[in-house]
Amino acid sequence: MSVISAAKFFLVTGALNAMASVMLGAFGAHGLKDKLSSQAMTTFQTGVEYHFYHSLGLLVVGLIITQLPISGIKLTGWLMIAGIILFSGSLYLLALTGIRQLGMITPIGGICFIAAWGLLAFTLYRQ
Repeated sequence: MSVISAAKFFLVTGALNAMASVMLGAFGAHGLKDKLSSQAMTTFQTGVEYHFYHSLGLLVVGLIITQLPISGIKLTGWLMIAGIILFSGSLYLLALTGIRQLGMITPIGGICFIAAWGLLAFTLYRQ
């Protein structure tokens, strides 16, 4: 993946994920508030919150790639995408289905988020 295509990929993916997180937040606030317990709503909202934060993180990754085209930055983006899917995705499904075993996936996504930010810091420091 070239530098330009990697930057474009993470910028577009970040923007689309930010849009999706806003849509899911609105869906949760307006479409689910009377259907889910308060605990399930809190779980869903946590998924939305982290989804949005890491959508912004993907935008940052895309911008950094345009300035510092180094491989560790790309891996940071992929870890954020994995975190969004595993962390936020598992929380969305847990809130909507009540299947408690889905909660075992959530920490794996959290580890992806932590690794992404740590790798970003390390890569930028090393540069």
